[in-house]
Amino acid sequence: MSLNRCIHLFSRLQHHISARAARTSAGSCHVSPGSVSVHKQHYNAFWRNASSNSSPPKPPDTSLFVPVSLKPDSPVDGNVGSELSKPLDKSEVLKALNRFYKRKEMQKLASEHGLDARLFHQAFISFRKYVLEMTYLPADLHIIISDICYGAGHIDDIYPYFMRHAKQIFPMLDCLDDLRKISDLRLPAYWYPEARAIQRKVIFHAGPTNSGKTYQAIQRYLAAKSGVYCGPLKLLAHEIFEKSNTAGVMCDLVTGEERIFMEPEGQAAAHVACTIEMCSVTTPYEVAVIDEIQMIRDPSRGWAWTRALLGLCAEEIHVCGESAAVDFVRELMYTTGEEVEVHTYKRLTPFTVLDQAVESLDKLRPGDCIVCFSKNDIYSISRQIEIRGLECAVIYGSLPPGTKLSQAKKFNDPNDPCKIMVATDAIGMGLNLSIKRIIFNSLVKPNINEKGEKHMETISTSQALQIAGRAGRFSSKFKEGEVTTLHRDDLPVLKEILSHSVDPIESAGLHPTAEQIEMFAYHLPDATLSNLVDIFVSLSQVDGLYFVCNIDDFKFLADMIQHIPLNLRSRYVFCTAPINKKQPFVCTSFLKFARQFSRDEPLTFDWVCRHVNWPLAAPKNIKDLVHLEAVHDVLDLYLWLSYRFMDMFPDTAMVREIQQELDKVIQQGVRSITRLIRATEPAMAETLQMRGSRRVLSGISASPQLPSSKGQRGQKSIRDSTENSLSDRLVKDGLLTPDLLRQLQQEWAKVQNFENHALGTDHHRTNKGKGRNKK
Repeated sequence: MSLNRCIHLFSRLQHHISARAARTSAGSCHVSPGSVSVHKQHYNAFWRNASSNSSPPKPPDTSLFVPVSLKPDSPVDGNVGSELSKPLDKSEVLKALNRFYKRKEMQKLASEHGLDARLFHQAFISFRKYVLEMTYLPADLHIIISDICYGAGHIDDIYPYFMRHAKQIFPMLDCLDDLRKISDLRLPAYWYPEARAIQRKVIFHAGPTNSGKTYQAIQRYLAAKSGVYCGPLKLLAHEIFEKSNTAGVMCDLVTGEERIFMEPEGQAAAHVACTIEMCSVTTPYEVAVIDEIQMIRDPSRGWAWTRALLGLCAEEIHVCGESAAVDFVRELMYTTGEEVEVHTYKRLTPFTVLDQAVESLDKLRPGDCIVCFSKNDIYSISRQIEIRGLECAVIYGSLPPGTKLSQAKKFNDPNDPCKIMVATDAIGMGLNLSIKRIIFNSLVKPNINEKGEKHMETISTSQALQIAGRAGRFSSKFKEGEVTTLHRDDLPVLKEILSHSVDPIESAGLHPTAEQIEMFAYHLPDATLSNLVDIFVSLSQVDGLYFVCNIDDFKFLADMIQHIPLNLRSRYVFCTAPINKKQPFVCTSFLKFARQFSRDEPLTFDWVCRHVNWPLAAPKNIKDLVHLEAVHDVLDLYLWLSYRFMDMFPDTAMVREIQQELDKVIQQGVRSITRLIRATEPAMAETLQMRGSRRVLSGISASPQLPSSKGQRGQKSIRDSTENSLSDRLVKDGLLTPDLLRQLQQEWAKVQNFENHALGTDHHRTNKGKGRNKK
């Protein structure tokens, strides 16, 4: 039995012993939740002390310790030190200080008090500057240095004054023990006394996509007297909100950017559908549903699932997700003393991995969905599909929810000519689509690891199953699904990925709370918010079940508004805003919002309209469409902040109205996305196409409107220059073999001949028409 399991079992035993002792001491009387809460606090303190004693504290990362700038203090009593001894000779003082710095004994003694070599050097530089540049030194320090310079004192006598200065510029040295206690994250289960005061029943609905697991949990949710649904996306929260109210169960909607209360006068209904970050851990419910529990290991958002699982105050907790999370949820529930009941489901409709890749977009069929992992690939493939006379729907992550639903409706409508979809993995959750065949354009996507590092990697089994599971949904007209790849070389890789079982979940995310950061700030009042969070993570201790979520986005926003005067709580809230930091316009808007807020000037509807240049015209090219998406995100940011600072963001209703209008404009733009791609400047269009991760290797042609002023020769030179730069690099990196390169050149030639023939036919028809007109 592992050490962690022993600790968990001991924790569980302690929990039951404590609960029994509480019942015994109360006799036949009922134990109030308040008394249980107090008891848990004492138990929490006991277990924390036990945990702290069982493992040595983690050494701090001193590279995060930023020295505080000290303001020179002018002694009230003047230059007393000089009057009691002698004036200091700065050159002799410098020699004495440098001798002190070289004393190995002093460095060792300082290290025992938290000053490693790096901090010792920084502290000495600051101390030396202080001594040499101060007009009047404190009397005691002046006398000590004077004695040393004139041979009446020992160089080591400087040490206490040096350490006093070091603790002034590094205040964290004096409170490291307190900071370690604040950042101790080893028992998150006991952060939620209301949940620990009740014995919850945890039911895990485990199964793949399209297995009915969430349906079963929602049925129990609808039958309960009160309930909360916690989903990963706004779309899913909206779906449950509408489903509940349609079924006659009055239900509210709570997302980061929206609140809809169905009861008159804004009173809360007994049921609520929310995004998981917005769930309340203090409101009691009969039933709670936590969807997509496997996201508890997400490097950025995993903390929200951890908080919901440990903190929801519900008699029944229904957890839905992959079977790979079952054992881990059991492990977590050992720490709370709660049992887990598991219901296992099988997929309602099968899907088959085909033995052949599609290889050419000419072979597309109604009900096909091509999955890409970048918008550039989406634009490129959409264009190629349109060239073939087919209509396609487009869905990617940065589209507004209304536009995604509009595209899904267009694709699902049997009377609409659009029967092909091109999408990113955004279709993996939250959309009901009538897909017959999933076609992977690529199996490589950008990922961010727990350290915040971005890298390209092959999709995991979990991701592949999530996407492939969209084929042949139970509720669609296709009762059996098919899965394949666009490129022949990818198919065996896909089969290999799908042949593996999903990696079991081993840890859950945590995130520092505003209260914890405020306690840090009390001890380190001069530190920036970004630095506070860095030091918190550096000192934090977690056990094997948890990890601290990636805080890079939080720090990015904190650094952006550090120069703006805000109180710590407001600054923290601003930095938790969910914005896309890759969008310059969104980041600029965030900065302007914070600056206006700091001036205590409300952000009115007119102010917002001026900022975004409302009204906005329909997009004329891809660049315009991307800008409209960014404006939609800015309006989302306004709405998100309006629910945290209602007085400063007062015009929520009017902003929501123009956002809905903007959503319709974006919908129109996406419906005619191929026209927008054609209208984009040739250089930009070529760049978008050349960036397609595998499109070039597939033999799909580039835009038929390649520059042709020099005829065939000009086109050949363009193609040759492209091959010399791109293909040589692919061969060098081992991503392309010489045989594949020759095949690629042959396919390029065939496609080019086909296009030249098509262009020649069009030219002939045009000339023929002109001839008729002349006649």
